This record gives sequence, structure tokens and C-alpha cells, in this order.
Amino acid sequence: MKLLPAFLIGLLAAGCVSKPAPEVAALIPGDPSAPSQVTPDEAMAIAQRFSNHPWQPFARNILHGKDRAGILVNTPDVSHEPQHERRGWWMPGQVNTGIPYKWGGFDTVASFDAAIANGAAGGDVSSPEKRRADNAAVSAQAAGVDCSGFVSQCLKLPSVHDTMKLPTVCTELPSAQDLRPGDVLNVPRRHVVLCAGWANAERTWIYYYETGGAPDYWKPGLKQAPLDAMLALGYKPLRYRGMAHEPIPSGKEPREVLTRAAKASAAVVTNPTIGEP
Repeated sequence: MKLLPAFLIGLLAAGCVSKPAPEVAALIPGDPSAPSQVTPDEAMAIAQRFSNHPWQPFARNILHGKDRAGILVNTPDVSHEPQHERRGWWMPGQVNTGIPYKWGGFDTVASFDAAIANGAAGGDVSSPEKRRADNAAVSAQAAGVDCSGFVSQCLKLPSVHDTMKLPTVCTELPSAQDLRPGDVLNVPRRHVVLCAGWANAERTWIYYYETGGAPDYWKPGLKQAPLDAMLALGYKPLRYRGMAHEPIPSGKEPREVLTRAAKASAAVVTNPTIGEP
């Protein structure tokens, strides 16, 4: 056996020589034909940025009425239906946190800030009437993201993919137990959320990012809910084809992407519903 030099033994004993870092498996790239390429870490970072972005609106960014094109807009500021569960939240004249929900919205953080600075309405809540009108109810005078716009941004898609179009760039998973961070749960024509990992070792609860759902309906945020309750609502587990992934040996758990602090901030949703009315 080859002996180490005495000086090196001394350094090791003193803790002056660090141990080599554990090897991290190289990511396997996504399908090159997909509209974009993204990693789970990037998707989570984008979701967190939308959830935590600070912005300061003013009274001119509030609109409860028709825009110049005749489209009804209701911003989710504190004056929006304060007596209802799906009430507004942001306050003019103060620094608020999180990009507000906007029906049909696909803003980046930068384009949202520019629009607000130019007097755009800070978000536009959804309604049964907007669902019936679909794209005709999207206001060019409001800024923000809706559920599919938010998920599309997190997947770095070059254009918005709504809940009907997302499945065309994804692969449906054989089982929801195969979900990994960066996958999505989708209900066509209704709602979509971004999976962020497992909330327990039994894989009965999941972490997910969304906008347009309880408890803070009109802003993005991290939540946790029972998986069976989500599946009972009609959610289908999908994996974006451009999502990179790590090779996971049989019997091993996928690497966690969320930090401990992020997990601690996740809202508990015991009885989830389809996010938007």
C-alpha cells in the first residue's frame, strides 16, 4: 500500500484539504425538435421569479370596466370583490410581490414592468364570460400571465401554449407517480400547473407552481396538495419534450430541485379545485 506523505496526512487531519465533491450525473438534453430547451432548475427558477417579483403600481394601473377596444377588464387589486373568496390582492402606491394574473397573458417579467410603467392595467381576472369569449376577451391594455402563459414562460416556450396546445409538445406519462420537477398537470380547456417535486416520501402529495388557483387566485405561487385529489379533477401528467433530465437508476428518487426555504413557503391546499372559474 502506498503511504501518504506526512505533510499531507497532517493537512487532512486538520481539515485543510477538502474532499472531492460528489459527482452529479450529466443532464440528458430534451428532444432537439421541441420548441425550446429547458432544465428543471431553470423552470423552477423562472416560476420563483414570477412568484417573487417586486413591482409598484399606481391608481392608473387599476381598471374595472371596458378598455379602449370594449373588452371588460377587472384588475386583481384590493378593490376587486373584497367580499368574495377570489378577491384581488395588490395595492396601489405600494411595492407588491408577484406578477398578477391576466386572462390570456404571456408577459415576461421585463415586458410586464414596461407595461405597468406605461400605465397598463395590472392584470385581468378570468370569468365565465371570458372563457366563452376565449381569445376575443384578451385585453391588449392589461399586463400579466394566466395559467398557461405562466407555464409556457417556465418552459421557455417562444409563444404561449394554452391547455389545448401544451399536450402537442409534451408526452403523457404512464403514471402520475413518474412526475418530476418541471413536468405539468394539465386539464384541457381548464387549467395547468407546473410540478415542482414530491412533498412526501410516499408520493401522495406534490409541490406545484400555478397562477389562478387557491388560496391566492390571482398571483403565482408554490403550493402543495394531495395528488389523488388533483387527478380526480381530471389533471393529466405530461412531460415537456424539450425538458432535460437526469438519468435516475432504478429504485432511486429524482433529485430535489426546491430549496428547503421554498418548501417551507408552500401553501397547503387540502381540497384543490380547478384553478380558474
